Amino acid sequence: MISALAVNWAYTREHDAAIALPPLLARHPLRSARVLLRDRAWALAFVAETAGWLVYVAALRLAPLALVQAVCAAGIAVLAFVTARGQPQRLARHEQLAVLVALLGLGLLAISLVDSHPSSQTPSPVLALVWVAATFGCGFALTAARGRIRLVALLGLAAGLLMAAGDISVKLAVHGSWWLLALIPLVGGYALGSIVLQSAFQHGNALTAAGISTMATNAVPIAAGVLLLRESLPHGIRGAFQIAAFVSLVASATLLADPRSRPDRPSADAELRLEPARLEAS
Repeated sequence: MISALAVNWAYTREHDAAIALPPLLARHPLRSARVLLRDRAWALAFVAETAGWLVYVAALRLAPLALVQAVCAAGIAVLAFVTARGQPQRLARHEQLAVLVALLGLGLLAISLVDSHPSSQTPSPVLALVWVAATFGCGFALTAARGRIRLVALLGLAAGLLMAAGDISVKLAVHGSWWLLALIPLVGGYALGSIVLQSAFQHGNALTAAGISTMATNAVPIAAGVLLLRESLPHGIRGAFQIAAFVSLVASATLLADPRSRPDRPSADAELRLEPARLEAS
C-alpha cells in the first residue's frame, strides 16, 4: 500500500511537469529521457515513484505477484483523490464510483487474507519468455498505433503493458541465478513505459492516462501470477472473496479509463511553464 501511495502521488506531479515540456516520443527514448531528467519538478516526482517501486520489489519477495498487484491497484483511489486536490466532490460520478469500487476490493482482499498462506511456483522458462516478450511487444506496438480511440488511451495502455512486462520480470528476477536475465526486460519495460506514460500525460489528464496504465499494469501481472506462476488461491469463501477483490480493483481502473473523463486542466504552475517550453521546442 505504501508503494501505491508513493507511485500514484508521483504520477500527478509528473503529469503537471510533463505537460509543460516539449513533445515526448517513444521512438526517441534517449532524447525524451534527457528532456525529462533536466526538469527538476519531474525529476523529484520520479524519485518518489522510484522509492515506491523499491517498496514494491520488497513486497514481491514476501508475497505472490497477483496479491501484490491487487494491493497496488488500490492506488487508483489515491490518484483520483490527489487529482481532485483533496475534494472528492470535484470528481465525475463515474470517477467517484471507481474509488468506491477500489475500496470495496481492498476490503474483500483484507478478508480473504485472514489465516491464509499464499504461495507461488517457479515458472517454465519458455513460457516466461513468451509471456514477457508478448506483453512487451504488444505495448511497444501500441505506441505507434492510431485509430478511433483517443491517443491518451492508446498511450496509457501501451505504457501499462510495457511496465507490466517490467513487473513480471521483477518477480522472475527475485528467483536469482540465471533468472537475473529478467533484468533486461525489467529495465527496458520500465524505462520505455515511463517515457510513454509521460507522453500520454501530454495528451490528456492524469486520471485517464494513469488510470488506463494502472489497469494494464495490474491486470496483466495478476493474470501472470495465476496462469504463469501458478499462484494458489485460498479455498472456499476466502478464495471467492479474493477473486472478487481482483475483479473489483480491475473494474475500478476501467471506470477511471472511461472516455467521459474530464479534459485536462493544467495547474497554474504548469500553465506558466508551458508557453516558454513550447517556444523553446519551436
